[in-house]
Amino acid sequence: MNVLDAIRDRTSYRGTFQNTAVAREHLIRIMEAGLAAPSGCNKQTASLIAVDDAQALRKLHKVIQKPAVETAPAMICVLTQRIIAYRDRCFHVHDYSAAIENMLLAIVGLGYQSCWYEGYITDTDAIGRKMADVLGVPADYALVCFLPIGIAAEPVTHAEKKPFAERAWFNGFRKD
Repeated sequence: MNVLDAIRDRTSYRGTFQNTAVAREHLIRIMEAGLAAPSGCNKQTASLIAVDDAQALRKLHKVIQKPAVETAPAMICVLTQRIIAYRDRCFHVHDYSAAIENMLLAIVGLGYQSCWYEGYITDTDAIGRKMADVLGVPADYALVCFLPIGIAAEPVTHAEKKPFAERAWFNGFRKD
């Protein structure tokens, strides 16, 4: 699949997954895509943990408590560190966001589906920190996102996007 097709085909899949393992080679390729993303001042603040062990997944599911996610045969957890990159600026959110988008495209390109789960685990109930503790993540890292990965067991649907002309223009802003 070429990259433009992957961009168009990518969607947030929140359904159940087939009981088919994700090849370790594919997880490596997905993580390599994430780590190849740009990062502010090359600080490379994003780190990743792939989880494909059934016992480790069960421990994480006890913390996450989302039924559809429990059927995913693998997940990638996204970590970040708040590192000052330029003057007083930290680009860690940009860094991990770029890494996540690269991984989502690689996931689709390899024939899998996923969803970017961030808000749910970074809320006041600190699910991300609980997940980090299960995985032995040091306190100076934050687990800010996870991507369940697998083959869709349900039809994949796409959200309707606004027309191009409502969101993109040439040579200046135009709101008709």
